[in-house]
Amino acid sequence: MARPSNSLRIDEEERLLVRIAWACEIEGITQAAAAERFGITRLRVNKSLAEARRRGIVRVSINSIYSPCAELEVALVQRYSLRDARIVPTPKDPASVQTIVGIALGHHLSALLMGPEVRLFGMSWGNTLNLATRHMEPINRPDLEIVSVMGGLTRGSELNSYEITQRLAELCNADHSYFTAPIYAGSAESRDVLIAQDVFKQVIEKIRSADALAMAAGDMAQSLLIRDGLPSEFSAKELIEAGAVGDILGYMLDRDGNPIDHPINGRLIGVELDDLHDIPDTILAAGGAHKVAIMQASLNRGFVNTLVTDEETARSLL
Repeated sequence: MARPSNSLRIDEEERLLVRIAWACEIEGITQAAAAERFGITRLRVNKSLAEARRRGIVRVSINSIYSPCAELEVALVQRYSLRDARIVPTPKDPASVQTIVGIALGHHLSALLMGPEVRLFGMSWGNTLNLATRHMEPINRPDLEIVSVMGGLTRGSELNSYEITQRLAELCNADHSYFTAPIYAGSAESRDVLIAQDVFKQVIEKIRSADALAMAAGDMAQSLLIRDGLPSEFSAKELIEAGAVGDILGYMLDRDGNPIDHPINGRLIGVELDDLHDIPDTILAAGGAHKVAIMQASLNRGFVNTLVTDEETARSLL
């Protein structure tokens, strides 16, 4: 219904703004076509559309379950100086959060690894990354190499570094290489001896030179590392007492993102956390209330470039 006017004055400037906005936003014509229709320059059309938005004449409403996700992506990128954020709606069942985050990571990796600029890709391990490989489109990248970035578990599992690396390489028709070491050495001294060997030095240097790397975040209650990879002489309880909120690539971190003062961190075989700053795109994929503390710690540390998570977790990080 037309809105009656209380004035006998005609605001020609506002009338033109509305006509231009209607033509471009409702009719969908180009700015060039609008310029021709109204006998003005394209620059003036552009400025008129901006002015219409500024005055509130044109308001954009996006009706989708992904609308809050898009808003959160922008906020997270700005808050943590990220390159990108991929946020997906949180499922009703909390047990399904890891699945939806894994699917989102799979979609992201399908697009990322299709690009020729990624020639060497580092892959961590865990159920989120395992799920990602189950929801990827096969691509043909014989020029790509997938390298595992963590040592493996002593017992076989489809969540192990070796199995996930091999599956991703097969999906991409790519080459692959393994980090054939345990996650933790028996002592700090034996760790130093192992990483001094040429075979391990070469792999660590390869990981450091990766174009991109995907990793998950482990909490102190439900993570596979706590369940299957922790040395028998250590317990989750003592790590928590030492300040640990979770792990990244096997390093036990406190709330500020610093390695806790505990012997376990001196026994880890792998790249240093600071090496992640030099990798162009370090991707963190995780979700759920139990992961917020370790995700926050990782983001505060500043080595994450791309974040993949769910909506509720994203809100908790802001």
